[in-house]
Amino acid sequence: MSVKGDYYEILGVSRTASLDEVKKAYREMALKFHPDRVPAEEKKAAEEKFKGISEAYAVLSDSSKRELYDQYGHSGIDQKYAQEDIFKGADFSSIFREMGGGGFGGGGSIFDELFGEMGFDASGSGRSRSSGGSRRRGRDLQIAVEITLEEAATGVERIITVPRYEPCSTCSGSGAKPGTKRTVCPQCRGQGKTVVSNGFFQLAQTCSRCGGEGSLIGAPCPDCHGEGRVKVTKKIKVKVPAGVDNGSQLRVRGEGESGVNSRGDLYVAIELREHATFQRHNNDIATTISISLSKAILGAEVDVPALEGRLTMKIPAGTQSGKTFRLKGKGIPDLHSREPGDELVKVDIEIPTRLSSQQRQLIEEFARLSGEDLSSRESFTDKLKKPFR
Repeated sequence: MSVKGDYYEILGVSRTASLDEVKKAYREMALKFHPDRVPAEEKKAAEEKFKGISEAYAVLSDSSKRELYDQYGHSGIDQKYAQEDIFKGADFSSIFREMGGGGFGGGGSIFDELFGEMGFDASGSGRSRSSGGSRRRGRDLQIAVEITLEEAATGVERIITVPRYEPCSTCSGSGAKPGTKRTVCPQCRGQGKTVVSNGFFQLAQTCSRCGGEGSLIGAPCPDCHGEGRVKVTKKIKVKVPAGVDNGSQLRVRGEGESGVNSRGDLYVAIELREHATFQRHNNDIATTISISLSKAILGAEVDVPALEGRLTMKIPAGTQSGKTFRLKGKGIPDLHSREPGDELVKVDIEIPTRLSSQQRQLIEEFARLSGEDLSSRESFTDKLKKPFR
C-alpha cells in the first residue's frame, strides 16, 4: 500500500507547482527528515516521513503518474502501480537524472548534492564524498596584492608571502611517528566508508572512526601531531601582466596548500591603488589640466601628465573650457589583445580674478573691438566667461 495523504500537501507545494518547484521542495524535505539526520528517538517517525516524501516525489515528478493522480487520486496510482512499481518506474536513478545528473553515482545531480551534504555516496559504492578527490586535493588559497596604475599599465613582478600547509618532513606526510605505520581501520576495513541500508536504496557514509582515511594512527608524529602537515610561510614570485584592473584575479597553479594527491592553487586578487592624477575607465585614463585665458584664445603647446612621464599637447586657438582631447595609445593596454587605450585630457580655462590697470585696458579694448557693451549690468567677467562655457 502507498503512503496515504495528499502528495501535494506532503511536499508542501500547490497543485499547479512546476517540476522545478517539486524538486526544490523534495530536496529541502529530504535533507530535513532523512533518518540519519535526526535524533535516535525520532528515527522511526523520520523513516515514515522520508518514505512519504520520496513516494510523493516519485509520483509528482513523473508526468504520466502525476496526471493519473490528479484525475483519480490514490486509487488511480494504486490500480496502475503497486508501491514498489512507483519506485521501480522512477528507480530513483531516472528521478534524479531528471534533476540534472546521471542517477546513482552519475555526478552533478541533486541526488549527489543532497546526499553529499549528508556525507553519503549515492551509489553505495566507492569512497564517500568527504574522502573523495576534493578532499585529496589541497585547499585553494587567495591573497590580495595592491599595485599602482603605472604597474597595471606595464606589468610587474611581486614577491608575496603566503602562509600555507606543507607535508610534514618528519613523518613524510603520513602523520605517524617515525618508525611506526598507520594501521587499517577495523570499522571500514580500509574503505573509508560504511554502507547503510535504508529502505529502497543503500548509502555509503564516511567512516566515523577513521574519518574516511581508511587507516588509523597508533603513535602520532610529534611535530605535526598526526596531521601529516605543518604550517609554513612561503615566498612566491608572481608576475602581474599589463592590463589588469581592480578586481582582476590571477591563478598560480600548484601554489595552494598541499593535499594527499595534489596541491591546490593560489589566487591573487588585484587591488588598484587610487591615483592622484588619473581616473581609469576600462583601458582609457582621464585627467584634467588648467590653461591660461591667453593660451586658450591664441593656442599653445602645453605639458600634460602621462603614465610614462609628461607629454606635449597642442592647444588650438579658440579652445573652449571643458574641451576634452584624446591622446591615442597613451592609456592602459588591454589584458588580452594588448591594444592600448587612450588618454583623455579635459581642459579648464583659468579666468583671472585680479587685473592690473594695463591688463584691464587691453581687455576693455578687446571688448570694444568685439562690439560688446560694457555698460550692461552683466559683469565684465561674466561676459568674458561666456565663450568658454
